[in-house]
Amino acid sequence: MSETKTAMAPKPASKPNAQARKSNNLISLLAPVICLLAGYLIWRFILGNGDNFNEATKDNGGFWPERDGAKTALSKMYLGGIIVPILIGTFLTMLTFVVERFLTIAKAGGTGSNADFVRKVQYHLANKNVDAAIAECDKQKGSVGNVMKAGLHRYKEMVNNTQLTTDQKVMAIQKEVEEATSLELPMLEKNLVFLSTIASIATLLGLLGTVLGMIRSFSTLGEGDGGGAAASKLSVGISEALYNTALGIGTSAFAIIFYNIFTTKIDGITYGIDESGFTLTQSFASQYK
Repeated sequence: MSETKTAMAPKPASKPNAQARKSNNLISLLAPVICLLAGYLIWRFILGNGDNFNEATKDNGGFWPERDGAKTALSKMYLGGIIVPILIGTFLTMLTFVVERFLTIAKAGGTGSNADFVRKVQYHLANKNVDAAIAECDKQKGSVGNVMKAGLHRYKEMVNNTQLTTDQKVMAIQKEVEEATSLELPMLEKNLVFLSTIASIATLLGLLGTVLGMIRSFSTLGEGDGGGAAASKLSVGISEALYNTALGIGTSAFAIIFYNIFTTKIDGITYGIDESGFTLTQSFASQYK
């Protein structure tokens, strides 16, 4: 009697529970261009409006019409030169990414304290109630909860797995946590490079505008015949040039402050993610030896 052998189909490899997020880089591409355009429009049509000056000289229109006799401090900013709209656009770009990062990181922080969340998960795991721990992750709604949830799904699979050793199961849980972390962290750090770049170049742009304004002022002084009128024009020109420095330093200061705030918040979330991974592996190793 011949024996019939049945070929066993190989067990498919388990798929990672963490899913890659679709990132939209449209804001990163369009925001700087739109903000620079908005900066020029503000400089040209609001600050440079002819009603803000006692005298509109030569050309009332065009790309860069000449003005004189500013009535307000804001209208004097127009006289700072063509670097001013670039600085305004840089400031608007900084504000755009501050708002975008604030919303993203606030969402990633989830609800409640990460420490309290981890303690609740530890309690449920100590009672071998993995489903309740997963329910806590759904309530947390943040990056720590997402990483913990991915690890808990693998945790649950490993509890019922009889083919792997305990060390292999722990390694599988750890790998799942690492994969989930690698998907979460880039979303937190995205676009921070714009803030760090603005923090570096805004002051330089301000100094460039000041230097150009000083060159223009001294050139005007050289063309005159000296005297009190020339000295008065020189002082006004220097004052107008220094608006560039003020704009550049102010923009750079805000960018540095918010960059440090965001990196501190991201460090806190990263610590929570690391703690969640440690909790999962230690809990499994101690309860399922």
